[in-house]
Amino acid sequence: MHLTAPATARTGARDADGMAVASFILGLIGLLVFNVFLGPVAIALAAAALWRGTDRKGRAYLGMGLGVADLLVLLAFMQADNTLSWSF
Repeated sequence: MHLTAPATARTGARDADGMAVASFILGLIGLLVFNVFLGPVAIALAAAALWRGTDRKGRAYLGMGLGVADLLVLLAFMQADNTLSWSF
C-alpha cells in the first residue's frame, strides 16, 4: 500500500508550467505596480520555463512579452516625467 503517488518524470515539466503561469501573472500585475521589479522577474521566469520545456509555451511567451512591456511602460513614464520613477 502506497500513501503517496509514485514519482514521475512529469514533475519537471509541471514546474516549468508553473513558471510560465507565474511569469504571465507577474507581467500582468507589473503593468500596474512595481514594473521595475516585476518586469525582469517575469522575463526571467518565462525564459526559464521555455528552457525547461514547458507545455504552456504561449503563456511563457505572453509572460515574456508582458515583462518587456512593463519595462517599456516604465521607460515611457520616466521620459514623460523626467524622473527615475513614475506616479499618477
